Amino acid sequence: MNNMKIPFSPPYINEDVINEVVDSLKSGWITTGPKVKALEAEIKNYSGAKEVLCVNSWTSGAIMMLRWLGIQEGDEVIVPAYTYSATALAVYHAGGTPVMVDTTEDFNISVADIGKVISSKTKAILPVDIAGFPCDYDEIMQLVNEPGIKSMFTPASDVQRQLGRILVLNDAAHSLGATYANGIKTGSETDVAVFSLHAVKNVTTAEGGAICLNLPEPFDNKALYTRLRQMSLNCQTKDAFSKSKAGGWRYDITGLGMKINMADVNAAIGLAQMRVYPEMLKERKRVFTAYNDAFSSESWAVMPPAVVKGKESSYHIYALRIKNISEQQRDQIIDEISKTGVAVNVHFIPMPMLTFFKEKGFNIKDYPKAYDNFKCEISLPIYPQLTEEELSYIVKAVKDAYKTVMR
Repeated sequence: MNNMKIPFSPPYINEDVINEVVDSLKSGWITTGPKVKALEAEIKNYSGAKEVLCVNSWTSGAIMMLRWLGIQEGDEVIVPAYTYSATALAVYHAGGTPVMVDTTEDFNISVADIGKVISSKTKAILPVDIAGFPCDYDEIMQLVNEPGIKSMFTPASDVQRQLGRILVLNDAAHSLGATYANGIKTGSETDVAVFSLHAVKNVTTAEGGAICLNLPEPFDNKALYTRLRQMSLNCQTKDAFSKSKAGGWRYDITGLGMKINMADVNAAIGLAQMRVYPEMLKERKRVFTAYNDAFSSESWAVMPPAVVKGKESSYHIYALRIKNISEQQRDQIIDEISKTGVAVNVHFIPMPMLTFFKEKGFNIKDYPKAYDNFKCEISLPIYPQLTEEELSYIVKAVKDAYKTVMR
């Protein structure tokens, strides 16, 4: 059988996507304007979030939300050790200190461990929906509302005083389209959630992020959207679209903002994808299920969580784990798979294993479950365009590689 070339995660670009982008280019308006507004409306409608603001990346969106919260030096934000580095880097950029906790069997943050590290310095928790599978938000929201934990909370900004407890900011980079208990969609289940719309995500704008706002009373999410939209444009009182109107040149700067707005030409890509996203999601689930069927008979395979206790994944990553292997054996298996032309990946190298975090004093020995999950994980290609023939080829490549290395 000839070698196939199967990429890991190509973007979903069809005629509709191309036409939407061309429409933006021909309109003469390519930066933040009507397409961004339309994309925000699509994501808001789909996720059930109260308000949605699109920005240029997940990272900048998270930094802005932590700055809005009023994070100061010495303030702590709880993050999982097992995630992409941006989760903790955003905390540093906002001026805070990340506190890492271990994960559980389903790859997600351990709620029990969150409870152990909450202190009077804790201002926010950033749980991550790894691979698109939602965290235990009922338990996390219950935890931050516990009287003992609330009484420990020491607000240091107006926003913190209004909230009166730890903020829960869901790192939903992977989980657009995932559902939480009772069919609640990700993006509507915590105070704030941020989706990533990066090139490899289920829905993409090449680079981008979407901030979902669901803050409780006394916050006004609509007013907050307007304020944050300004904050994403240098706290300028008029966006470029309004300034371009005749005589509309005069503006003011009302605070220290950031420059992280999304452009219409980018939004156009995501807009065309959002319109067919339920179909795209069905196709991802088809691929995920095909892998489950193929590996369920192998005693060495651990299937990733998909539907558990009313939660359902967005099928963003197929995180296969292989029982009883070392990190070196996993790497050898990946080398064998790669020889067949199948591109695979690993999600994630736990942050304490990366130089920057090691230099900050983090040690992987303190996060045994994160290391266990990492050392035996191989992410397989999963996207709507995969054919049955390609899937069979990938499955065979993985099984053969396992046999070659482990025989």
